[in-house]
Amino acid sequence: MELRELRYFLAVAQEQNITKAAEYLYITQPSLSKQMQNLEKEIGRPLFIRGNRKILLTEAGMLLKKRAEELLALYEKTEAELSAPLEEVQGEVFIGCGESHAVQTVAHAAKTVQRNYPGIRFNFFSGDASDVVEKLDRGLIDFGVLLDYAGLSDYHSLRLLHTDTWGILMRRDSPLAAKPFITLDDIRHENLLCSKQSLSKGRLVYEWFGADVGRLNLRATYNLVYNASLLVREGMGYALCLDKLINTSGDCDLCFRPLYPKVETHLDVAWKKYAVFSKPAEIFLNTLRESVHPREGE
Repeated sequence: MELRELRYFLAVAQEQNITKAAEYLYITQPSLSKQMQNLEKEIGRPLFIRGNRKILLTEAGMLLKKRAEELLALYEKTEAELSAPLEEVQGEVFIGCGESHAVQTVAHAAKTVQRNYPGIRFNFFSGDASDVVEKLDRGLIDFGVLLDYAGLSDYHSLRLLHTDTWGILMRRDSPLAAKPFITLDDIRHENLLCSKQSLSKGRLVYEWFGADVGRLNLRATYNLVYNASLLVREGMGYALCLDKLINTSGDCDLCFRPLYPKVETHLDVAWKKYAVFSKPAEIFLNTLRESVHPREGE
């Protein structure tokens, strides 16, 4: 299986049509069809469901698509690192992170790096912890920004100074909006919207709910808090989330109330043990370390 074949396969998966994919790749349609047939023979399983108008992926095809995207991304990342001129520092840094106001510390470090090294470019990927860790383990990103991650001991890490506060995002006209904070009794029987991982065993919020965690009236889960805010606006329920991710100031129809007792969470920047960093990644890590733990007298 060659990289060229994977690129051809991804073009067919994207266009869902052999003729259009061949035009995009500047090759003939019979040649592309033959190469896709050979790829299926090599794998030993069908990759496509060939219809009259569209070509869809089989289960094996969907798996290959995901792995092909990862392989090509890693190849391009490696190629960019190796082709960077030795006489000047330039290249790319890949960072995966979840939603957190504390990511601003990472952003500040990235800005500092680019001010000193204009040839360094940053690529940010947003996702939950499982998405970030998967890309970190596969070498697709250099650093993962993780929120109270239980498996942190498997990586080297740097704890950021800022913390985030858990609470409830709600409509400003809701009954609980009159309260300065939200207790378990307040929310126990209300319709609740939670991120997929916030109520995972071992998480701080899971401990806050205690024995009630299995009896919550969970109406929906979400990955991105912006989407959760739309559900809240529609009256689907109260969203459990972190503060400062949704602007609730001024005339906004939403508001945020912290949990009581207070639940604060930490953020860690993690990287693989024994990682071999490119020069840009090394510069970023040193800059981030300096911003978190500045040397005395500076």
